[in-house]
Amino acid sequence: MTTQVPQVDQLPRRPATQVKNGWGDLMRQVRASGTVAVTSYDQVEVIVMDVRHYQEIVQLAASVMSNREAALAELSAEFDRRLATLQDPDTDDRIDALMASRGRTPTRPKAGSSY
Repeated sequence: MTTQVPQVDQLPRRPATQVKNGWGDLMRQVRASGTVAVTSYDQVEVIVMDVRHYQEIVQLAASVMSNREAALAELSAEFDRRLATLQDPDTDDRIDALMASRGRTPTRPKAGSSY
């Protein structure tokens, strides 16, 4: 489903007057190119696209929103886990002990067998 989406300035253009007077011609151009930019005073006002392109855009947007919601749920769960750790009753004692140790450990670190 990976289709290249052209930028607005790369789309075929039709002035609004021509669209109003020649709807059938516009539809033929949309069927041929997939998307047409309708201009008014040389500014793009409307994009007309076939239903297939529209459905692809809707599916892509839904996929992005679903991925975003999953990522937010995962971050929220991680936050809740960390918050629960901080709210543990013995957290204050552990932090106080850590600060009091001033970087010293109660036992001497052990090196690997090669030392």
